[in-house]
Amino acid sequence: MIDLKGNPFYLNDAQIAWVRSTLAGMTLEQKAGQVFCPMGFTDDEGALRHIVQDIGVGGMMYRAGPAAYVQATHRKIQSLAAVPLLLAANTEAGGNGLALEGTSFGAPLAVAATDDPENAYRMGYTACAEGAALGLNWSFAPIVDIDREFHNPITNTRTFGSDVQRVIDCAGRYMDAADENDVAVAIKHFPGDGVDERDQHILTSVNSLSCESWMVSYGKVYRTLIEKGAKTVMVGHIAQPAWTRRINPDATRRQTLLPASLNPALLTGLLRGELGFNGLISTDATPMVGFTAAMPRQKAIPACIAAGADMILFNKDLDEDYAFLLDGVRQGFVSERRLDEAVTRILATKASLHLPEKAANGTLVPGPDALASVGCARFQAWANVVADKAITLVRDEEKLLPLSPKKYRRVYLNVIQKSLDPADELVTRWKKLFEREGFEVTVRDRRVSITVEDFMAPSLSPEKGRLMHEMYRSVAEAKQSYDLYVYIANMQNASNNTTLRLNWNVAFGLGDDAPWLVSEVPVLMISTANPYHLFDAPMIGTYINAYDSSLRFCAATMEKLMGRSAFTGKSPVDPFCGKEYI
Repeated sequence: MIDLKGNPFYLNDAQIAWVRSTLAGMTLEQKAGQVFCPMGFTDDEGALRHIVQDIGVGGMMYRAGPAAYVQATHRKIQSLAAVPLLLAANTEAGGNGLALEGTSFGAPLAVAATDDPENAYRMGYTACAEGAALGLNWSFAPIVDIDREFHNPITNTRTFGSDVQRVIDCAGRYMDAADENDVAVAIKHFPGDGVDERDQHILTSVNSLSCESWMVSYGKVYRTLIEKGAKTVMVGHIAQPAWTRRINPDATRRQTLLPASLNPALLTGLLRGELGFNGLISTDATPMVGFTAAMPRQKAIPACIAAGADMILFNKDLDEDYAFLLDGVRQGFVSERRLDEAVTRILATKASLHLPEKAANGTLVPGPDALASVGCARFQAWANVVADKAITLVRDEEKLLPLSPKKYRRVYLNVIQKSLDPADELVTRWKKLFEREGFEVTVRDRRVSITVEDFMAPSLSPEKGRLMHEMYRSVAEAKQSYDLYVYIANMQNASNNTTLRLNWNVAFGLGDDAPWLVSEVPVLMISTANPYHLFDAPMIGTYINAYDSSLRFCAATMEKLMGRSAFTGKSPVDPFCGKEYI
């Protein structure tokens, strides 16, 4: 039974009447359309009319674009819809999740490093207020994963860290801010990422905790936020074998390893039953391999609804998925009662956000004047506070700080990231920051490397010749050339990665790129993303986690390097990766 007057809907009689009358007036085909939330790629009215009217989707999500364009597209979508849509975005860390001009507040891990949940409230308020100005009513945030496995390439800075209570406190304050802006949250990614070292985008990952360990960690997070009133839960393509076996003792190995998005034991048994969630369940993106590899898509689309999901996020092909679901209902694989339950929760979520009333008075999407709040000075100032308070000095064993151009005038700058271009924006940013302080900066050209064949070649290009000389020169010459080596590690977590490890350019162990000379020349490393690089660079004695590569974080880091601002950040994770020898 769905309690429309209870948590998280709290509907009044008029709202309940709208939900029931709207459902009663829908055909089977219209009900099936409501469970889809596709990705938006266009503002073409013909294409939108097919999606919104012919199929009748219940929601849509656009990636970040120009604010005015997104707002106008949202307005067009809502004008076409018979039933107002949930309009979503990944506003995890600011309004830049929907508007290119939106405020980039810093990664959630940076917010956690300030050790003040009020900054999580400000991040949530910024994200949801800027999003709402464009018509957003559903934030795919906050992320409530727990960063327990430092090898994991997707959780990392997207989380509030490894401490359960900090995750609860920060996520709870984000929720408060979302509620104030009439935006629904989607706490994610149930049953919890951050235990496995693999990414659910490219396989079905596994939350391998025991039921007891899960309940005092992820379970505590979800139960607390559900009781607080989280309107929706996004379910990942993540297996949880212990709870699957607890709820279904006869589960086969294949059933045990089903992702939660397709697993009735986890959706109906654990999330609905054990945790008592009454709100809307959405899958994570169904084109992800963690979903698609589990079973044929023709079966998987109806299976996720049958298992207990209410909404299907993204599609391989929307028309095909829509046909798959209708076939599943007509063949009895999904009962009409289960479909009605899903649509009821979708409609109830919309009613709880006052979408019918807003549709009636024409305020589903604000007017162009609302765009003034996007990237406004107030939100930028809040973000600057986070940048100042988050940056964490993990250690300074060599007592290099504060830096001075009188002591370390000649700096060798090596920026390690996916781009190898020495003219890359981040490389140029750091070079200018050091030069403005009076340092002389030489940038490592990472496009140049030495191969085995180069040792046999009769001659080398000037660039390779210089690098070969650098590798073979004496220690005395190396010490005469530079006063300080600075590594900027910008290994950003993103979907479809298998690792975020540092990858040095080396030849025959000569260490042309690795910090081989830490005993000869002072060396400093600043990570602008992954906080765990000491695992691969334990020899570096002065190490800083900045959590973010944006200008505001880089500039704040430089203020601290020069001693004009104190380091106040507190690491939300163990930067030593549980290794005593680091």
